[in-house]
Amino acid sequence: MSYFTSSNGSGSSWTAKQNKLFEKALAVYDKDTPDRWQNVAKAVGGKSPEEVKRHYDRLVEDLVYIESGRAPLPNYKPSGSNGRGLVEEQR
Repeated sequence: MSYFTSSNGSGSSWTAKQNKLFEKALAVYDKDTPDRWQNVAKAVGGKSPEEVKRHYDRLVEDLVYIESGRAPLPNYKPSGSNGRGLVEEQR
């Protein structure tokens, strides 16, 4: 399961708000911060240090997958289109 799907293998769902708090906490508590995962969990709320660490590991896996070129990128319409952003697939 992907970080971007807002769930992990243990069935623990992540809300959009929790994901945003998670991302902000990662910016504050870097890899050199003592008790990093405890601090991130406290900042997110409702998650254990183990859950935030698993969520982080999934984020890293997703980034590696995307950067490897294996993830399809969205096909955005050029500016001035109808404003919906994505090009609909032709059938």
